[in-house]
Amino acid sequence: MPSAPVVVLVEPQLAENIGMVARAMANFGLSELRLVAPKNGWPKKGVREAASGATHILDGAAVFDTVAEAIADLHYVLATTARERGQMKRVVGPEDAMRDVAARAGQRTGILFGRERAGLSNDEVSLADAIVTFPVTEEFPSLNLAQGVLLVGYEWRRAAGLAKLPFSGEMLSPPATREAMASLVGTLEDSLATAGFYPPEKREIIARNMRDMLHRMAMTEQDVRTLRGALRALNGGRHRRG
Repeated sequence: MPSAPVVVLVEPQLAENIGMVARAMANFGLSELRLVAPKNGWPKKGVREAASGATHILDGAAVFDTVAEAIADLHYVLATTARERGQMKRVVGPEDAMRDVAARAGQRTGILFGRERAGLSNDEVSLADAIVTFPVTEEFPSLNLAQGVLLVGYEWRRAAGLAKLPFSGEMLSPPATREAMASLVGTLEDSLATAGFYPPEKREIIARNMRDMLHRMAMTEQDVRTLRGALRALNGGRHRRG
């Protein structure tokens, strides 16, 4: 499995934002958080509550005085920004950026996220190998820290081949056998005949249409049992075929 990128927050101010970043990291398997000169010191009151259980990331967070120190041991660094910087750097979206990160086997990588109000400075962006920006609307391009981390975390998990859904929704009951379907059709036809549903001259045509409709539904054994039980209940238990 490729190494997950380090998340570096530059001068984060609000405890809630740092806590929610930790939560977003934990959602997608990112584990290493670095803080550069957090405003008003570290740790912050309320940060653990905002993390919603992802406190192991906060407990392992490292604090640095400068961005250069925070990324000194990394081989490849990305800087996130929502605006054009006029710098001659490759600009990529989160999907391509994380595909590149996941392909760097044996390398330490990191992603810089800037201040809540001002983002990263141009000098800080200049320390990165490439820029990551997000395909947001021009009318409202601003993302908070946790949203940015969530987007890159999601794309990294996909690029690393780890994006497996936690459950599949597959059928727990096997497909109904032809015998079970024939029994259901018989019960339904008897119930409809008892209710006077069929015009005598059209019974065969309508019954055939009913069979076609039921077979198109690709029922499971549980589906058939449920429908037969419902029909028996409607008819006071009179029909008990099969």
